[in-house]
Amino acid sequence: MKMVVLDGFALNPGDLSWEKFEQLGELIVYDRSSEKQILERAKDAQILLTNKTVLNREILSQLSSLLYIGVLATGVNVVDTEYAAEKGIVVTSVRNYSGLSAAQMVFALLLELTNRVGHHSETVNDGKWSKSEDFCYWDYPLVELDGLTMGVVGYGGIGQAVAGMSRAFGMKVLINTRRKPDNLMDGVEYTDLDSLFKNSDVITLLCPLTPETKGMINQSSLGKMKTSSFLINISRGALIIEEDLAVALNNDQIAGAALDVLKSEPADPNCPLLGAKNCYITPHIAWATRASRNRLMDLAIENLQAFLDRVPQNTA
Repeated sequence: MKMVVLDGFALNPGDLSWEKFEQLGELIVYDRSSEKQILERAKDAQILLTNKTVLNREILSQLSSLLYIGVLATGVNVVDTEYAAEKGIVVTSVRNYSGLSAAQMVFALLLELTNRVGHHSETVNDGKWSKSEDFCYWDYPLVELDGLTMGVVGYGGIGQAVAGMSRAFGMKVLINTRRKPDNLMDGVEYTDLDSLFKNSDVITLLCPLTPETKGMINQSSLGKMKTSSFLINISRGALIIEEDLAVALNNDQIAGAALDVLKSEPADPNCPLLGAKNCYITPHIAWATRASRNRLMDLAIENLQAFLDRVPQNTA
């Protein structure tokens, strides 16, 4: 059984081990694969593992030996799952591996927006505090979270973790998801999307990218938000019309945004959000704690072993 990892570096830059995969057969790991390199590297493989390397219909149609694609992430939008199903190729993904790490990132971003820790640290190192006439100063309004409303779009594992952390900060929580959950924790209320936009002080996007959610943050939805509200996205960049958000930020239509994902990754140098007012951008790292990546590795092994045992799980 030949296994090929097309882009393993993001998952394992050297601090984890591929040993458990190696116990299941011949394993070849590539740090990265360009579109032109995929066919040569994957041509004899029965098992392909990919994180962000796209496997479209044209590529899959030329991989006659392929039996299984393991996506080393939650979303399977990098694979033409319709074609894979036609050809009997099993596609799996890894779910619920990064909930706590991702929720932690939501609050890292939110606390930067509300307390401006990084900014104020830079001003101290630049000498501003040493020259201050007073014992303290602040360059931006400092915002307390207690009593504010957190709006959570998507209520899977990450959404539930964010809701729990929000309650610990004393926040009220509104959620919107495709199906209203049967049981909600105290202080969490289900509402429609428009009401969530209108009534939330913080809006966090934690939903999958689908035709229905693509571009959900746009001129219209931004116009429903409070001018004091913050927007956080750690899900998928294409949930946001970036030009519309940049305009809203630069015109003080909302108070700020913090994004761990963009429509194009790595970031397009011409992305309108680069340099936008009150906009923090991090390089898609919400999932990347070592603990989270270790869980991902273990769950990817479980998915592959289940396939080899002819009881596939977590299929697309």
